[in-house]
Amino acid sequence: MRIAAGFSLVVLGSGAVGHAVMTGLDTGIERVDPFKDMKNRPQAGHGMNFLLVGTDGRDKITPEEKREYRLGGEPCHCTDTIMLVHLSADRQRASVVSLPRDSYAELPAHQDPVTGQPHRPHPVKLNAAYAEGGPNLTVRTVEDMTRVKIDHYLEVDFTSFMRTVDAMGGVEVCTAKALHDQNTGLHLLPGSHRLTGGQALQYVRSRHVDGAADLGRMQRQQRFVAALIKQATGGGVLLNPVKFKEVSSTLLGSVRADKDFGSEQMLALGQAMRGFTPSSSEFASVPIGDASYPVKGIGSTVKWDEPKAAQLFESLREDRPLAVARPGQPGQPGHPAAARPAAAAPPTAVPVDVPPQQVRVQVENGTRIDGLGGRVDAALRATGFDTTGTPGNGAGRDVRRTVVSYDPRWDRSAHTVAAALPGSELRAVAGQGRTVLVIAGSDYTKVVPVRAEDPYQGEFGVVTGDQVVCGK
Repeated sequence: MRIAAGFSLVVLGSGAVGHAVMTGLDTGIERVDPFKDMKNRPQAGHGMNFLLVGTDGRDKITPEEKREYRLGGEPCHCTDTIMLVHLSADRQRASVVSLPRDSYAELPAHQDPVTGQPHRPHPVKLNAAYAEGGPNLTVRTVEDMTRVKIDHYLEVDFTSFMRTVDAMGGVEVCTAKALHDQNTGLHLLPGSHRLTGGQALQYVRSRHVDGAADLGRMQRQQRFVAALIKQATGGGVLLNPVKFKEVSSTLLGSVRADKDFGSEQMLALGQAMRGFTPSSSEFASVPIGDASYPVKGIGSTVKWDEPKAAQLFESLREDRPLAVARPGQPGQPGHPAAARPAAAAPPTAVPVDVPPQQVRVQVENGTRIDGLGGRVDAALRATGFDTTGTPGNGAGRDVRRTVVSYDPRWDRSAHTVAAALPGSELRAVAGQGRTVLVIAGSDYTKVVPVRAEDPYQGEFGVVTGDQVVCGK
């Protein structure tokens, strides 16, 4: 439901499909005019900006689906997800910025679209803009807050979201830790999972997985969009006219869009983005100054860090990449280094729960192989672990299987180390302390790269799509 709007970027962006296939695809779109009578709008920048919103729409779900996916209650008639998507002028990069639904916002003066009653400016949570004034007030409010001019508006409810995921054959997501949410019925064990439409809905709706609440949910939504891009580009959806039309027709059955976004624009956009891949996308959330800012009559809101948020949106207006270039890798899409010949792609990192930089490791050589401890220590350090740099010899010299010994209080750190040492044995030792002990066995071959599931990249916490999709 929440990031279904992302389909409007991915699925509508088809490559190698002709006008004949596109004909009639936009007939199911319900048209809205979110820009009607708007004045004093921000100056247009470079590239193209979409406001993508996901609405509740549970009134369209069957009783069986409501029971299975925990969709009881009444629809809120509000935007439960708001994403600002910037497509670079060269169509080589998409920057997706999540706007927390509980963001503190000042609604501009407006008239009630039903009664015509005037309303003065007043504070609300951002998702209430839709309830008070529909798409028009939502666009006005976002433009006032970001000073980014919106070119197109796309709105999808989760009925279309579920059907579209199913039409694509499901979407694969991966998680380094178990995800359980009693409110949505989500239950995923660590590893990779191909989600059906209903399961995907549970994944993007869940807010009670951990203490991160709605901010954690936004990160999972971004990972899902990245996985969606990977599925659409790698699975042939965008290059298969028949599959493209099936998926697009399913999505467009309940989408709402501005009147200037139709089949011609879809085709032109798709042809420009023919080579789009997960690494072409980057994801960020608005920098937060106060995650629990109290407002009388409204409750707890999310207050943005105004100076950092202003820098973020200035980057969008100036068509600059948000992600920093990663050492040892080709330049980010749109980065000057991207024009140079690309180096060989590095191995895909395994997602883990704890960043390796936060894990202290002591290495011991459990074999008679000279220098093995030093090689393991150096390989772990090169992968990011905080090793002691002084490997020693173990009590025994006939260890066959590498052992990761750890204090149960630091079990998450131990699992991060074990992920970097495929085939190793986890061994709990009460009272060992925070340092994880690795006893290298004769089975050791290499250390594989690992990365935190939600790595921090640069000033705005940006991740690129290839960092958050499942590796092979």
